[in-house]
Amino acid sequence: MTGDVKYYDELETRSDEIRMSEQMKSLQEQIAHAKENSSYFGKLLQDVDPASINCLEALAKLPVTRKSDLIEQQKSNPPLGGLNAEPVSSVANIFMSPGPIFEPAQAVKDYFRMGRAMWAAGFRPGDLVYNTFSYHLTPAGHMMESGARAVGCPVVPAGIGNTEMQLEAISELKPRAYVGTPSFLKILLEKGKELGKDMSSIKVASVGGEALPPSLRQALQDLGVEKVIQSYGTADLGLIAYETDAMEGMTIDERVIVEIVRPGTGDPVAPGEVGEVVVTTFNKTYPLIRFATGDMSALMEGGSTCGRTGPRIKGWMGRADQTAKVKGMFVHPGQVVSVQKRHEEIKKVRLVVTSSDNVDSMSLRCEVAASDDNLKSEIEKSIQSFCKVRGAVEFVEVGSLANDGKVIEDARSYE
Repeated sequence: MTGDVKYYDELETRSDEIRMSEQMKSLQEQIAHAKENSSYFGKLLQDVDPASINCLEALAKLPVTRKSDLIEQQKSNPPLGGLNAEPVSSVANIFMSPGPIFEPAQAVKDYFRMGRAMWAAGFRPGDLVYNTFSYHLTPAGHMMESGARAVGCPVVPAGIGNTEMQLEAISELKPRAYVGTPSFLKILLEKGKELGKDMSSIKVASVGGEALPPSLRQALQDLGVEKVIQSYGTADLGLIAYETDAMEGMTIDERVIVEIVRPGTGDPVAPGEVGEVVVTTFNKTYPLIRFATGDMSALMEGGSTCGRTGPRIKGWMGRADQTAKVKGMFVHPGQVVSVQKRHEEIKKVRLVVTSSDNVDSMSLRCEVAASDDNLKSEIEKSIQSFCKVRGAVEFVEVGSLANDGKVIEDARSYE
């Protein structure tokens, strides 16, 4: 960070020409590194000359790697599928996300690069940060803590759950900054108000893990949070993009290249057209090249009025596949099918995800010939076990679910 408190560093205000030149140089180095040190990319890119990848058009000709590829590769070549370009013995952590998918991390400053997003959210050195993302198995808690520490902030590793204990901690410690999902922040603020706990210290929030519709942002501001800024990242890639004061889409992180492609392909779409987010990272430990996130967005034209010169995307605009993010956790069709397979009484399933008052919920509709409360209870336990998120169960008649191949229906509205 420089002395200019408006920006995290000088990379954010580079000219387009300098940014492209420097990123292409880094890209060539990354491809060479991945070919030499990763068995997966060594095979995938065996016929690619790194020096020939000198523009976005050349990058777009390289093959795409998808989350489904990670699952398959990691099963056949555990633990990281050969995508790592540094030995597994040298990494500091291996995290686990639903799928299951395993992600490495190193004990280096801001490994996931979240500090940039937190600076944009108003976090400043010395601010006490209250981090409510999970520290258990999944990397979210560690991702955000490393970003806050990079800014110079001490962190309360609150994690999830124990709401009343968390209210006590907030009222006593008086953190200025919050990290977590926006819906949980709303729960904390409303419950604190109800119980007479002082939550007024929280003035800035860096939120993620779920959608932030305008109504929820406004509700948080009405509850006293002056600045609510969202970031967009994944466990595999770290930070991808983040909001700024301009509130004009999301600025892409300086250490990744983002393409928007037609879903199911690697073909870039025109600026402004909605497509799938494909990311190339310069992370040497886990050098993901043209990694398809499954998320939908669109590139925006022109620069941001905040003064940052980097390219922008419109933000998260849904999923390119049937995977849904519920309360900050990805739920995959395969997990839903696993619930069905555990209970032979279920003939067909459809998981319906909805949102009420900006709080996500999901219900598993099950075609069964005969139902009872005990079966419903057992299925609910299976949902929690496989999906890591609670869900209700609704029994429907055999043959009543649509024959459209859909396992997960995301019925949420983000207006």
